[in-house]
Formats: sequence, structure tokens, C-alpha cells
Amino acid sequence: MPRGKPANTRCVQLAADFRCQLFGRPERPAVCQTLEPSLEMCGRTAEEAHLYLLRLDLLTRP
Repeated sequence: MPRGKPANTRCVQLAADFRCQLFGRPERPAVCQTLEPSLEMCGRTAEEAHLYLLRLDLLTRP
């Protein structure tokens, strides 16, 4: 996404199984390469992770 990823927009590199299609590849953005997952971010379930992302989207809206 050359102009960045807007809030509440699915990354174009996210596959149907929620895996990054650029993982391990040199063209993967630096922000993604340096991201260190945590329990707070990932939660214990996919639903908890999704809720975390929704909160981030709300907090970072322009």
C-alpha cells in the first residue's frame, strides 16, 4: 500500500487465512518487520485480537 494503510482497512497483503503474503520477503514494510506481537495485541483468541485492532483504528482516526 504505497500511500499507507488507512484505519479500518484490511492490508492488501493479508491472505484469506490471515497470513501475511510478504512475510519473510525483503519487500515487507519495515513497520511490519519490526512489529513484536504481545499478549495485549494478540489476545487469547482471534476475536480478542480483532477487538484490539478495532480499538487502535478508533484511536488513530484522523
